[in-house]
Amino acid sequence: MQSSSAATLPRSADGLGNTTGRVVSVDFVRGLAVVFMALDHVRDFVCNIPFEPENIAQTWGFYFLVRWVTHFCAPAFFLLAGVGAWLYGRKHTIPALQKFLVTRGAWLILLEFTVIGFAWTFHPGWGMFGVICCLGISMILLAPLVRLPRPVLMTLALLVIATHDLFDRLKPADFASAKWLLFVLHRTGGEHFGEHTLFVLFPLVPWVAVTWLGFSLGPLFDRTAKTAGKTLLWAGAGAIALFAVLRATNLYGNPPAGIAHSTPGDWHWMPSLSKTAILFLDVEKYPPSLQYLLMTLGPILILLAIGGAAWRGKWSGRAVRFFATFGSVPLFFYILHLYAIHLAAAAIGLAWHQPVSWLFHGGFFLNYPPDGYGHGIEFVCVTWVGIIFLLYWPCAWFAKVKKAHPASLLRFL
Repeated sequence: MQSSSAATLPRSADGLGNTTGRVVSVDFVRGLAVVFMALDHVRDFVCNIPFEPENIAQTWGFYFLVRWVTHFCAPAFFLLAGVGAWLYGRKHTIPALQKFLVTRGAWLILLEFTVIGFAWTFHPGWGMFGVICCLGISMILLAPLVRLPRPVLMTLALLVIATHDLFDRLKPADFASAKWLLFVLHRTGGEHFGEHTLFVLFPLVPWVAVTWLGFSLGPLFDRTAKTAGKTLLWAGAGAIALFAVLRATNLYGNPPAGIAHSTPGDWHWMPSLSKTAILFLDVEKYPPSLQYLLMTLGPILILLAIGGAAWRGKWSGRAVRFFATFGSVPLFFYILHLYAIHLAAAAIGLAWHQPVSWLFHGGFFLNYPPDGYGHGIEFVCVTWVGIIFLLYWPCAWFAKVKKAHPASLLRFL
């Protein structure tokens, strides 16, 4: 990087579907992520199955698959937040990039504890350390590092991602009154402060390092599609291969049973082939283990490699453009989809004469769904498809408005 305070990030030829000022492959993968994220949230609000898909003793193939495909969402968000910061930095000075990262990061944190927190619960003042808050802090922590040489930042990111599982055995009790710090940094859980509770769903480590990794990969989206595509394909394939080796051997990279938050821990052969396959893919997300990140980031890198070429095809291009529409306005979609799903769940409950008052007083975050509420996983999938097509039109409209006013405050949505 250049050392001048007014310098911009290095630039080179366009690639990976860079058209009309946007990188199509980035919008495509981000769009896929937000669309499948909505599936998980519809399941949260509408499903009546009383156990989680990761419950290896009770789950089955399709139910687990509905959850598993959504595992790719958060890694895509954090990786592409870093890529997006690089793309922004190509056109602005480094101080302007740093200001943007800090400002946008603070804006995301504010939204998490106001508009987004209310969307989850319909409870004023409720909020949590969720994905949007963690994204915001990750962007703020990226700001002072954008001047680092790209190899240095990539090495730092990979080091954190590769070694954070060494700290899995730390316990909140070891931190006494400062155990909230462990939650913020490396554990999912909650800490009470008088009448208030800090609930951390997305701890900073290693998510912040995934954002750093995305920023260090940014120059790939400035090169020719052929060169960048090959690099991303090889990196993605290597990540998948390493995941397979680590998972099959239980050598390293996933917390064992008793430490894992929501998964059984180590892999082993099960009585049935389907359960064996489920357990192989059932790796820890809270916080994301090395195996989880390898399993998800590998295919994401491959999708980024092929997305730039796919948008030029007749049929594949339509699919890419459909998902890229959502990916070009991800925060707008995120906020909109939460309110749409929450209200749709209430409408469905009323239509099927089911109890719905709990949805207006905390939802599933602050309550257990009452008896007689909810529907099966097939109904969840149909509802998800309907909501996605319903939200396409406002997202397409907002994408056009945002494109027409690129310098307005709309860029923060």
